[in-house]
Amino acid sequence: MKFSIERGVLLKAVAQAQSVVERRNTIPILANVLIEAEGDDVHFRATDLDIEVVDKAPAKVERAGATTVAAVTLNEIVRKLPDGALVTLTEDGASGRLTIEAGRSNFSLATLPKEDFPVMASSEYAANFSAPAPVLRRLFDKSKFAISTEETRYYLNGVYMHIADSDGGKVLRCVATDGHRLARIDADLPEGATDMAGVIVPRKTVGELRKLLDDDDMQIAISVSETKIRFATPAITLTSKVIDGTFPDYTRVIPQGNTRKLEVDASEFAKAVDRVATVSSERSRAVKLSLDEDRLVLSVNAPDSGAAEEELAVAYNDERLEIGFNAKYLLEIASQVDRENAIFMFNSSGDPTLMREGNDTSAVYVVMPMRV
Repeated sequence: MKFSIERGVLLKAVAQAQSVVERRNTIPILANVLIEAEGDDVHFRATDLDIEVVDKAPAKVERAGATTVAAVTLNEIVRKLPDGALVTLTEDGASGRLTIEAGRSNFSLATLPKEDFPVMASSEYAANFSAPAPVLRRLFDKSKFAISTEETRYYLNGVYMHIADSDGGKVLRCVATDGHRLARIDADLPEGATDMAGVIVPRKTVGELRKLLDDDDMQIAISVSETKIRFATPAITLTSKVIDGTFPDYTRVIPQGNTRKLEVDASEFAKAVDRVATVSSERSRAVKLSLDEDRLVLSVNAPDSGAAEEELAVAYNDERLEIGFNAKYLLEIASQVDRENAIFMFNSSGDPTLMREGNDTSAVYVVMPMRV
């Protein structure tokens, strides 16, 4: 196998592949990237047995062939090569080495046989549709903060993507929750998605998918089956197993009857929460919200470290209310707001609170209060 490729193109492909590779591996081949050169393209394939990413890059192929080489090492080498360099990769089967040449640099890496590389079994996808990158970016970016990190409740370790009913029409919906907070984001239903089964997309897959979504003009082809989900652009295909579990009925958690309405400038609110939370104790990070007519007082009282208080002018005309929240959860929810105002709907100090952006109901967040 022998091909030449521009350093920038190679780095992009190898970086995407190596990020899937698990650092701690008991199976040596899983630390490698499979390089396949054929025609005018080179494919870089990496997997951790749950996710597989295949990156296609244009190259000048002199001799077709395939081999596997340590992904992280290859990425480091390419990253340190000078910008704009032409990189030549050569492998002859006899020596079991891959040679990388660029300018005056020359590297030789050990390879493992390509036959040992696990290729993910292909599956029949029941639903195939496409969606613009900005739509998917919004769905996952705004929901991923609420993904649970508890291994015991594995079915919460991802984003539940499914078709739902909303105001009489069908929508594509992403939901994530960890039991303390919940995010529910809706987007218009793409054509062809109506028979999609609901799937839980794992946290790592959401992170890897994010890298495909930076180009605003890109259409992402999505294929869904009961056990797998695939996202594809012309250059990259990301295939992932989905979490095998049942996502809980999240609609029961979303409060419908909250009537006390607080309207506040989202960025001012987030900054104020951040300031007062500086003195809160690491363990609880509790912030108290005291609401009165058109004013909100944020306060923290941590006996071991100090106290802080800040007043904000807000729109609120209901009876007095004192309620406490984890500062980190409040900050994360407030930072999701793209427009100026955040609207919080309260019921009482012990009930879940709902937040949305202005009058937009396509993004709804729920956060549980805590005792302060």
